[in-house]
Amino acid sequence: MHESNEQGLTFDSSTPSFHSNQEDITFFWRRRGGSSSKNMPHDKWCQTVQLEPEVISMSFIPISSLLSGIDGSGFLGHAINLYLRYKPPIEELHQFLEFQLPRQWAPVFGDLPLGPDKKQQNVASLQFSFMGPKLYVNANEVEVGNMPVTGMRLYLEGKRSNCLAIHLQHLSSVPKSFQPHYESGQNYSNSYDRRYYEKVQGKSFSHVCTAPVESDDDLSIVTGARFEVGESGMKSVLFLRLHFARVAGSTVVKKPVWDGSPALVQKSGILSTLISTKFSTGHKPPPKPADVNINSALYPEGPPTPAPTRKLLRFVDTTEMTRGPQDPPGYWVVSGARLMVDRGKISLRVKYSLLAVILQDDEALLPG
Repeated sequence: MHESNEQGLTFDSSTPSFHSNQEDITFFWRRRGGSSSKNMPHDKWCQTVQLEPEVISMSFIPISSLLSGIDGSGFLGHAINLYLRYKPPIEELHQFLEFQLPRQWAPVFGDLPLGPDKKQQNVASLQFSFMGPKLYVNANEVEVGNMPVTGMRLYLEGKRSNCLAIHLQHLSSVPKSFQPHYESGQNYSNSYDRRYYEKVQGKSFSHVCTAPVESDDDLSIVTGARFEVGESGMKSVLFLRLHFARVAGSTVVKKPVWDGSPALVQKSGILSTLISTKFSTGHKPPPKPADVNINSALYPEGPPTPAPTRKLLRFVDTTEMTRGPQDPPGYWVVSGARLMVDRGKISLRVKYSLLAVILQDDEALLPG
């Protein structure tokens, strides 16, 4: 520390100093931190540093690094990183963290047939023009048990990618607060309202039932799905059936919202337009950047398919409709869905609900 004499400054007389005549500079020596008494021995001064510290440098480290060596520090560090990244409301942090479990699709790709397609006469199919290709329909049930469903997608299965299927994204395990609260599952929803039958292309060919599929109970969530192909006169009609389970002891946190494919700009029917407008006015999220897919699988998005066999994609929108921690408050579950027809393409819309299980400690805090 040094100052010029010409400035006329007054310094503490207890501070040791040295004056240089050649440079006309006075040098002052001062200990950093601890007692400022010049007569104190060094060993005594060292004992005062902790009582009177002085910052001489500063560095920033991740808060999770302070947990090194502590039992369970990995889980706690992961929770801290999730909070710092997504910043959920602090009052909903418990529900947010419980839902940050690995997610997977049902059925898994290992369960899909990879061998030659078996030509079966009883497999349901759709056809959208006189000379057009057939779109076969996988009518097998997709069940996930009691695990919350967080997303849905339409998928083209088979060696030729010509079999339409419904897939469900779900948590790999059940959140602890949800686990003991599931009641027995309800039946698959059924709807045959002809007002919702919409053509995909030709009026005389296959149609899609665009009726919303949802439970009358606000506390019910989706736990299974399947396709069904029915007949209406000479036409085949594709139906979506969902299986529901009631989350007992829960409460609705926010009003349910509907998400749709980005391609759903203009609907092919007046009825769909009115319903879509009603469902979409409550929630129009801004466009989000693409999520980083951290997956060690060789093909995290599914087995590769030769481009020439994907011609049926012009009839099916395979956009994945999912919600995760990046969608505040981060614990949405699927509670309904509906098929749509967008300019000759079958699409999917998904209804999301926000439920919270009321724990005993929370009930004690509620006003009686």
